[in-house]
Amino acid sequence: MKRRTLLLGALAAAIAPARAEPEVIHIEAVKFEFRPAELRLKVGVPVILEFTAPEVAMGFDAPGLKLNTEIPPGKPVRLAFTPDRPGEFEFVCDVFCGSGHEDMGGVIKVLA
Repeated sequence: MKRRTLLLGALAAAIAPARAEPEVIHIEAVKFEFRPAELRLKVGVPVILEFTAPEVAMGFDAPGLKLNTEIPPGKPVRLAFTPDRPGEFEFVCDVFCGSGHEDMGGVIKVLA
């Protein structure tokens, strides 16, 4: 009986779909915009947001998703998360970066 159970377990593991690595989404923070400024994600699907800021220090704040990070110039920063509910969540730069700073933002649309 044990041998049959082991064989069935091994067979199930072999045919089960492999878990995919989280998708890495590259976001560039430049004066005075995020590229891209709109993200479309799915509930329950893990992602990694990878930020770069080639010019000056920037910030990323999406309070509705409880995501926040500083983005130093020339150093990529990664935020891993899994959206847990649908909706539209605004994000902004929360590190003053110049005269266009107040208009720097975007939206994360999480679909069910």
